[in-house]
Amino acid sequence: MRISFHGAAHTVTGSQHLIEVNGSRLLLDCGLYQGRRADTYERNLNFKHDPRKVNAVILSHAHIDHAGNLPNLMKQGFEGPIFATHATVELASLMIADSGHIQESDAEYVNKKRAQRGEEPIEPLYTKEDAEQVAGMFSGVNYGEAFEPIPGVIARFYEAGHILGSAGISLDIEENGKKTRLWFSGDIGRFKLPLLRDPVLPDHADYMIMESTYGDKRHSDPAIAFTEFRDVVKRTIERGGKVIVPAFAVGRTQELVYHLNEMMSEREIPNVPVFVDSPLAVNATAVFRNHPECYDEETRQFVLEARHPALDFKMLTYVKSVDESKALNERTDPMVIISASGMAETGRIVHHIRNNIENPKNTICIVSWQAPNTMGRRLADREPQVNIFGEIYKRKCDVATIGGLSGHAGQDLLMKYALNVKDSVKQIFLVHGEEKQAMTLTELLKEQKMHEVHYPELHESVEL
Repeated sequence: MRISFHGAAHTVTGSQHLIEVNGSRLLLDCGLYQGRRADTYERNLNFKHDPRKVNAVILSHAHIDHAGNLPNLMKQGFEGPIFATHATVELASLMIADSGHIQESDAEYVNKKRAQRGEEPIEPLYTKEDAEQVAGMFSGVNYGEAFEPIPGVIARFYEAGHILGSAGISLDIEENGKKTRLWFSGDIGRFKLPLLRDPVLPDHADYMIMESTYGDKRHSDPAIAFTEFRDVVKRTIERGGKVIVPAFAVGRTQELVYHLNEMMSEREIPNVPVFVDSPLAVNATAVFRNHPECYDEETRQFVLEARHPALDFKMLTYVKSVDESKALNERTDPMVIISASGMAETGRIVHHIRNNIENPKNTICIVSWQAPNTMGRRLADREPQVNIFGEIYKRKCDVATIGGLSGHAGQDLLMKYALNVKDSVKQIFLVHGEEKQAMTLTELLKEQKMHEVHYPELHESVEL
């Protein structure tokens, strides 16, 4: 058996790991690498293996850095099945189609610049139509259900607790009479996250491919973060303002909606209108509604007691049209607006910020990590003025930053995850993490007598 690490090696994006066994090839994830525009296009376009020779794909979850390059794999000759949990099938189909639209828009933008320089146009990495073809290749599987993606390999999905439908994957492999269990963590979630069940820990693995995103950092309890969010909403409403929240359309938006539902049901905050203004978030929430089997026991209990769904309540409106979105900026009454994108770089959130940033009654609430040079980062840094659509706006509103809402396991849970297979594992491969984070985690594992920990290079192959 050979494993080749073709993505998420020495970085946190572009998850892609090729397993060669019994003369067949199985790909774990096929994500988009995300980085500088020029590097991103070339790296995502050119696979370091032949897509025509891949027999099957198993997808850990729907995030674009794990699923977003499937259309390009198909365009270059992959014809096999793509296995995923039922919730991931729905969510990934939606997100990849949205990504196809973005690829087309990005290519159009780049080609305008290239035309000005007299350069040849580029093709989009893939189109929305390509993405829709990939949706027909998905095969949905229940958690815990055994399936055979390639000969001699029995796979099962286990709850990862990261986003709806996310899974860790066990592969029971028989090759030349030898039996081996390989475990792929995907992205590991956290205990006590809203809506979702807690991650299932690995069991009796011989080898493990494991994420290391926060290998150097412990997270605070998510309950603390949501108490902070409640206080921000309460004080803004009391002074008659709007709460504007840039939030990722899948995962974070639904978590916030669920907690606002709880807060109003418990009368912790006044009943004010809540608007979710992001087409992708609206569609993704419909997928969440379709899969209550993924909810944790606390959410199920809340739904029973409140007698209404977790992601729908009286004061909540899912905004569909552009006109509805624009109308929100004409209103002056207190409200909460949750909109994408999460780093406030594109989408309807930019318009909401522009229309509300100069009112001292309002609050812009930052609920996730913000990359450098994004508007979200400039707001989180409380810069006194912000350039929006080429115009300078003075920041007179309040800015609140809420930490501790990451959907990734912190250092303590990563350690617990690895130590659960201490007695059986022969080697752990750390992926989906920068060097500092992975090396910190490696040293901590060595202190626990787990010495066979490897941080593979991009495109490195290992024989097992």
